[in-house]
Amino acid sequence: MILSKATLHCWALSRISIASRLWSCSSSLLSLPVCTTAQTHNVTLQIHQRQFHSTTSPAAAPTAQLVKQLREATGAPMMECKKALSSPEVNNNIQNAQEWLRKHGSAKASSKVTGREALEGLVGIQITGEGRNQVASMVKVASETDFASRSEVFSTFVQEVADAAAAATVDSKIVDDIPTFISTAKNYDGKLLSERLNDVILAIRENLQVHSISLLKASSHNSVLVGYVHGRVSPGTTCGSAASLVELEVMSDKGTDTAHEAAKKLAMHIVAAKPLYLNPHSVPEDVIQKEKKILMENIQGMNKPPKIQEKIIAGQLRKFYEGTCLTEQLHMAEEGNPKISKVMKGLNLEVKGFRLMGMSKS
Repeated sequence: MILSKATLHCWALSRISIASRLWSCSSSLLSLPVCTTAQTHNVTLQIHQRQFHSTTSPAAAPTAQLVKQLREATGAPMMECKKALSSPEVNNNIQNAQEWLRKHGSAKASSKVTGREALEGLVGIQITGEGRNQVASMVKVASETDFASRSEVFSTFVQEVADAAAAATVDSKIVDDIPTFISTAKNYDGKLLSERLNDVILAIRENLQVHSISLLKASSHNSVLVGYVHGRVSPGTTCGSAASLVELEVMSDKGTDTAHEAAKKLAMHIVAAKPLYLNPHSVPEDVIQKEKKILMENIQGMNKPPKIQEKIIAGQLRKFYEGTCLTEQLHMAEEGNPKISKVMKGLNLEVKGFRLMGMSKS
């Protein structure tokens, strides 16, 4: 085949272009620096390190079993448990996860519920010791909902507060200062009540408050302390919607056998009748004067002689005492509803004191 001059010219130019490119590449290669043995070793090491980092997998995701175990231990929500276990400093360790929840979850939950109204809750009691060393405690812990207050984790905490209060009565001033008591007292496992409170808030996600703590100590070796819980929520705790404590003193050997049963009935009566004072002598003077003033205003328009007015006021005061003083009330747990002072006298017993707490929404 015969090629034209134009074709031959184009072919020659293409060959020249290829040759010039090859020469340029060879020149560049000749100008490259020569790598030393050390530099080669460093490059190889860097390559291995990159391969190591690229093949290292992140921490394994927490298993369902670990999440379940953490939930059972803390009561925290499932997503919070997963978040705690997945944290780099925790790395699927249950104990570390519990500490993480205390630091992060409890603080977050507390900040969200602080200030919300808490009108539900439970009252718990505890009685320890014998004879003159008997001590009874009564506590009220408030929650936002009745549903939360009926949970086992909440009732357990209420009982722990009552137990700690009964154990701390050697220094009752600490019990009177509730914030100090909660931050210093511990449960039977040695854990601070303040930490336990945070744990329960994390589990329930409600505003919880230790509202009240009251103590009743035996006044003599012949004293009997008995409590009653109304609406008990769990057989494992002495917590309910209301509770009472009562102290009876045995005045003779005849009253020993009946003291506990009489005290139990009287404690039930206290929850039902809700007395304010032990007897007429324990009513504050300002309360009596205020009541007398109201009675005087009510009889001013009757045009009765002064002596008659005094008798009317005395009769009205007796009714006031019957409604507010325990010893003057009619016993609601005894057949025929006799006066409590009469019942106790017949049993050779004397009422020395009582405590009453209930969950009020007012």
